Amino acid sequence: MGLHHQAIPAAVRAIIAQGTAIPAHPLALDAARRFDRRRQRALTRYYLDAGAGGLAVGVHTTQFEIRDVGLYEPVLAAAMEDARAWTDRPLAMVAGVCGRTEQAVKEARLAVSLGYSAGLISLAALKGVDRAALITHCRAVAEEIPLVGFYLQPAVGGMELDADFWRDFCSIDNVIAIKAAPFNRYRTMDVVRGLVAARAEERITLYTGNDDHIVLDLVTPFVAMRDGSAVTVRFRGGLLGHWSVWTKGAVALLDRLKAAASGPAVSAELLALDARVTDCNAAFFDVANNFHGCIAGCHEVLRRQGLLEGIWCLNPSEGLSPGQAALIDRVSRDHADLSDDAFVAANLERWLS
Repeated sequence: MGLHHQAIPAAVRAIIAQGTAIPAHPLALDAARRFDRRRQRALTRYYLDAGAGGLAVGVHTTQFEIRDVGLYEPVLAAAMEDARAWTDRPLAMVAGVCGRTEQAVKEARLAVSLGYSAGLISLAALKGVDRAALITHCRAVAEEIPLVGFYLQPAVGGMELDADFWRDFCSIDNVIAIKAAPFNRYRTMDVVRGLVAARAEERITLYTGNDDHIVLDLVTPFVAMRDGSAVTVRFRGGLLGHWSVWTKGAVALLDRLKAAASGPAVSAELLALDARVTDCNAAFFDVANNFHGCIAGCHEVLRRQGLLEGIWCLNPSEGLSPGQAALIDRVSRDHADLSDDAFVAANLERWLS
C-alpha cells in the first residue's frame, strides 16, 4: 500500500475535509514553448499569497501534454519545491493522475514521492471501458495515493459517468474527495446520488469544478434519497481552472459563500454573483467556441497582469479564439470588483524575484 488517507498529516486532512480554494495551476512557457521556471514560481507564490488552501498540478489547466514532452515530473517537483520554500503553512497539494492503469499508477507513485497528498484521477484515457473495469483501474491507483474523483466534462475529453459509477467509486476506501466538473446539473446530481448511495458523505468531500455554476454549487444544499429519507450534502470547496485567475477574489468569495451556507438564508445579492462569475467564465473559458480557448483564456488574464509573459501552450493550435480577447476586455471592465489586479500589481516584482 502506498499513501493511505489516514497517513495524510492531520492539518492537511482537515483542510481538504473542511473545503478550501484549490486553483488548478497553469503552465508557464516562454516564446519557444519551453518551461519558464521563473514565471512558474511566480504563479505558485501568487496563489499561496492569495490564500489558496492548496494547488492542483499536472491537471487539465496545467496541460495534459506535459506528459508528452517530459515535463510531468519537473512541473510537479517545481510546485512542491516552490510552495515549501514560500510558506510553512499546511497545504492540500493535489497531483493530476491520468492515463491507463500502468501510467496512472506510475504517476501516483511519483506524486507521493514528491510529497503530494492526493491524486486527481482523470479517466479520459479509458473511454469505452465498462464500469467494472473503470472501478478496477481506480482501485489500483487508490492503492498508491488518496484519490480525488474527477467528473471531467465531455467537451474537453471527459466521459459520462452515471450514479452507479459514483456509488462504486465512493465505496473505495482511499477516496477522499470528488471534483464535480461535468458542467451539467443532471450529471452533478449523479455524483451526489452516488455519494449518498455509498454512505460515504462523511468521508468524501465534494469540490465544485463546475466553473459555470461556482456560486450556486457552494450555497446549495443538495438532497438525495436513501432508505426513504432525505440526505443533504454540500460542496465544501472548489478545485477550479477558473480560480487560476483573480485568485485572491476567489478565496474571499469562498469564505463569503461558506459563511452564508452555514446561516439560515442566502441573500439575493450573493446569489446574483453566480451570474456574474459565470459571465466571466464564459469569456475566460471560451464557451462560444466550445471551450477551445479555455487554457489560453486564463493565460491571457495572467499575461495582462504580468504574471505570464505570453499565452503560449504546448499545443501550438491552442490559443485565443476570434473575439475572445474582446470578451475578456468586457468582463474585466464589467466585473472589475471581482478581479485582484491591484493585489497582483503590488506584489508582482516580489513574486518574480
